[in-house]
Amino acid sequence: MKYEPRLSADGTITLYSKEYDECYHSLQDGALTEALFKHVKPAFSLVQKPHLRILDICFGLGINTLTTIDYFLHGSHNIQSIEIFSPELDSQLLEQLKDFSYPKPLMRYREILLQLIENKVYKSKNIRVELYIGDARAYVKNLHDIDIVYQDAFSPKKNPLLWTVEYFSDIAKLLSEEGVVTTYSIATPVRLAMYEVGLNIYELEREGIKKITIASKKELPLKKIDMEMKKKRSTAKPLTDDMFEKI
Repeated sequence: MKYEPRLSADGTITLYSKEYDECYHSLQDGALTEALFKHVKPAFSLVQKPHLRILDICFGLGINTLTTIDYFLHGSHNIQSIEIFSPELDSQLLEQLKDFSYPKPLMRYREILLQLIENKVYKSKNIRVELYIGDARAYVKNLHDIDIVYQDAFSPKKNPLLWTVEYFSDIAKLLSEEGVVTTYSIATPVRLAMYEVGLNIYELEREGIKKITIASKKELPLKKIDMEMKKKRSTAKPLTDDMFEKI
């Protein structure tokens, strides 16, 4: 089997990918906890717009997307409608999701998931989700006015081309002026790559889970990282495409 189920700390199941030698979620934090507290809730609290356009990099098990739908429908906020765009390279993975054991709060969205797998799109009165099968680097070049980016690809060590200056340059171009990027990575080379394309870098802590990075075009009321000082002190360099194989 290409994937193996793993139990994470919050009692939810994730998968281990043999191809990438990495789990889709942090076993220490938990699959649902990670989606909700590293991506969905921070992003919704920072971007206050009636309609949100969200880019979920990458779809994976769909937990970020389904958690977003659940929070949109049942959370405390003033958002009136959402669009979610999500690329996924591994079409074989999607077939596994039909029988995947999702966290209980997300099981009620199984029909949405099945529609996405079969039709690559889901639409309702105030929700639209687009699932793209293919290369995320190519996909993001066609997007615009994105308010939230869940930067949740496999780690820079395993999937470096989704963490480079060139990649984040495309992300910065598609971000709205209010837009934010949320990511579990606090690695200096990743933060430097985002900083190189003009994004402000912030760190967010929540008791009980690992720190995360928030990046944005505008100033945010968060703990800002002095990246100029980081550049002077650090021996790390921003990740660039030419460090790795070309796509």
